[in-house]
Amino acid sequence: PRLLSQFFFADEKVTRVVAEINGLDAELDPQQYLVLLNQLHLSQARLLAVLEQIMEECIPTQRHSRDYLVKFPEELLVENLGNHMLFAAECLLAGTFLEVEEADGAQLRPQARNLLCSLELVRTVLREQSLSQPGSYPEPVRAVLIQFDRLFAEFELSYVSSVVVVKSPEEIYRQQEIIVLFCETVERALRLGYLTQEMIDGYEPLLMFTIPRLAIISGLLIYPEGPLSLEQSPEKMSRVFSPFYNLLKKIRDLLQVLSVEELCLLERSLCTAE
Repeated sequence: PRLLSQFFFADEKVTRVVAEINGLDAELDPQQYLVLLNQLHLSQARLLAVLEQIMEECIPTQRHSRDYLVKFPEELLVENLGNHMLFAAECLLAGTFLEVEEADGAQLRPQARNLLCSLELVRTVLREQSLSQPGSYPEPVRAVLIQFDRLFAEFELSYVSSVVVVKSPEEIYRQQEIIVLFCETVERALRLGYLTQEMIDGYEPLLMFTIPRLAIISGLLIYPEGPLSLEQSPEKMSRVFSPFYNLLKKIRDLLQVLSVEELCLLERSLCTAE
């Protein structure tokens, strides 16, 4: 059950697969080569998962900040992102630029080299520690883990920033404003009886349509200075709503001519219509 013991066997698996790949002629047996590559991918993922657990146990308060992850597109935030970063670093070090421009890759290569060297040092130190005292983490072990964690985070941010457009601080703030708008919309809908707490607690599927519809009305009429403010240019709105700037203006103009009773009837109908 000890993490260092788990790391030892995970590391042994990676070493064994790498040795098999190095001893195989890929041109003579391409199918077996692909099988081994898949095994390497899985074994490296396991190795990184155990290493992550070790860092959480050993240096929980000294981990490098991962606040930058909020800048990444949601589709990148997957479980195997760390393994993808390791593969990217190996490709860069080998001179292969799969996802980045050659100029960007040349700038990233020193970071990739430092990261992979740090990983090798971590593997060596943890293997030795697992064979001597598998239940403790002396200061030298903690030091190499802190360094690896920092280098990994720095490479991850640099690499992803060169591959995709990361969110600016302004865009992150706009998204937070939308979250607040949705929360206030739900609170208002509960107060007016449009929704019930049971619907929310039970994850009623209809809410996926109801809450955004009510939020648009709230954003245009109840909180006109919030994230749906049409007094600002489309460029200053969140990318979630900016493509619909002209449509939102038409919706606002229609809503403004409704009476209180008509608006209430509209909102109630939005809570039931599919």
